[in-house]
Amino acid sequence: MKKKLLALLLAFALVCAALSACGGGSGNTGGGGTGDSAAESGEAASGGEADAAPEDHGVGSYASELFVGIAQDLGESLDPHKSEGAGSREVLFNVFEGLMKPTPDGDLVPAVAESYALSEDHLTYTFTIRPGITFHNGLPVTAQDVIFSINRRMGENIAEPDVIPVAAFDAIAELSAGDGPDGNTVIITLSEPSNEFLSYLTSAVLPSGYMEQDTAPVGTGPFRFVSRTAQDSIVLERYDDYWGEAAKMEKVTFRIVENTESILMSLQSGAVDLFAHLSATQALQLERDFQILESPMNLIQALYLNNAAAPFDNLLVRQALCYAVDKQQILDLAFDGYGFPIGSSMYPAFGKYFDESLTDYYPHDVEKAKALLADAGYPDGFSMTITVPSNYGLHVDTAQVIVEQLKEIGVQASIQTVTWGSWLNDVYSERNFESTVIGVDATNMTARALLERFSSDAPNNFINYNNAEYDRLFMEAQASYDDGEQTALYKQMERNLTENAANVYIQDMADLIAVRKGYTGFRFYPIYVLDLAAIEWTGET
Repeated sequence: MKKKLLALLLAFALVCAALSACGGGSGNTGGGGTGDSAAESGEAASGGEADAAPEDHGVGSYASELFVGIAQDLGESLDPHKSEGAGSREVLFNVFEGLMKPTPDGDLVPAVAESYALSEDHLTYTFTIRPGITFHNGLPVTAQDVIFSINRRMGENIAEPDVIPVAAFDAIAELSAGDGPDGNTVIITLSEPSNEFLSYLTSAVLPSGYMEQDTAPVGTGPFRFVSRTAQDSIVLERYDDYWGEAAKMEKVTFRIVENTESILMSLQSGAVDLFAHLSATQALQLERDFQILESPMNLIQALYLNNAAAPFDNLLVRQALCYAVDKQQILDLAFDGYGFPIGSSMYPAFGKYFDESLTDYYPHDVEKAKALLADAGYPDGFSMTITVPSNYGLHVDTAQVIVEQLKEIGVQASIQTVTWGSWLNDVYSERNFESTVIGVDATNMTARALLERFSSDAPNNFINYNNAEYDRLFMEAQASYDDGEQTALYKQMERNLTENAANVYIQDMADLIAVRKGYTGFRFYPIYVLDLAAIEWTGET
């Protein structure tokens, strides 16, 4: 009975918010506009198409072309060294590769490199480039291309300020081509050992001298870029000269579908064959014609707080919010029970680094939250704004539940929905916000990728977390080559974030994927990517 009552209250709040919120309707994930005929508008999608029979793609056939729905356009640039959004990396994973690449099992295997050797002092890596490997423009990959790409991610080219540097590359003391035949050897010498360095070599290898990565990207992956129509679609096709096992599909078209109702319409009409990051409600409506696959999304969903903005610069206020938010209720009301509660900036897929004891560090306790607010000087609560990208429907739904929960302690929260582009600029880059609900991912399979962003001088420390002890722990972790010691330091960093209530941690969301029956080969990864190379049409249902 209590759950039903809460659901009714939430439904009423959602209706009210939909009438008052700015920034347009919510979709499912990412940022961008509506698609083409697959998604015209919410009004067109609500006309009873739920039982419509799937139509032919209209382009090619099921066996040759795959249509994938994504709820956000990619970033302004398609250059993988400039792309910040997880949604962009998710798609471009199919186009680019580094010296190494991740596997679904969480391992790292050679990609552009055929092999590598590590010196006994753990300082020098010698990579042998895979013979015969070529870029999508047909040119062979050389040692100079690898050196160019690493230098670029080190920030060596001051003419390209938009390139996002890899902080781990600061440990490179020397980078050179070896004496191997045909210039196929690259030698990387570090200033100190690092047991994580190899994972950062998943950074894309690009052709040196090629200047059109922003609009016409060229990599070495199983698919090559064909075209992009902003706010509409991205087209890839199989690269037949790929060094590894060829992609099963000849062509993949990503259709941008922003509106929630249009997502269902695009799948049910046959315009889209695969859609990731669905809500439980959406998944339930698709079971007739689709396989619904489930896995952790590998995102840290939280109410992220601007630690430099009042009242969130007050530890007691942040702790009060942690006690006020009931994460299990969020999972029950907004996610139909799906999801994996967390208590810090680490998700369960990172195994040895995940500290489960932090999940319940702040049990739901309204009275304790009220007492902390009173001690902080806010006995009557305060008002706050939660800024959420409008087309991240799962995060908007989470914010709606949080608004209702915070009312219990006298905090009046309002939701400001904005476009994805505005969120990236105003919240992420400019740090002009009070709080936001979003999911943060790891760019590669390391604990460092999740935790480094909260060091005080990190350029992506969008919450302005500034803690001397945290910075010290991070420096010690980077100076340690002992895996056990480094793991313990990372766990101390996680506890530091939790004890200081850097954010209100909620969950690693469940990732529900709809794949049309007849397709097989979808693979989950322990990082946020969408690998389409193994998907094929068998027709079997």
